[in-house]
Amino acid sequence: MDIIPSCKHSATDLLWLPVNKTPSSCKIVEGHCAGPTVCPLSRVKAGTIVNVKYLALAPEMSDRLRELGLGEEQQVKLLSSETNVICLVCNARIALSGELAEAILVEPVVPKS
Repeated sequence: MDIIPSCKHSATDLLWLPVNKTPSSCKIVEGHCAGPTVCPLSRVKAGTIVNVKYLALAPEMSDRLRELGLGEEQQVKLLSSETNVICLVCNARIALSGELAEAILVEPVVPKS
């Protein structure tokens, strides 16, 4: 599995900033977004590989996530979606709160045949 299109390395503390709410109209069917083409990262089934499409966050938080490699068009593998969401980004595990993961809109990666 290659997940390294735009990996950047940076180390600073995350700031907690307000999150814009996303509509709760989408649901997950067998790890894929049903309905719209994108859905929140928090609603993806563990083990699914997705592309980040949009960060519905305050600009400061969006910029910080991009610095960590979690920006638009980045491939992310969801490892766990329990209380916190744990995902694999640029060969590093990142833990996100459920509220933060709700504001990261993603679409599933279609396997190449």
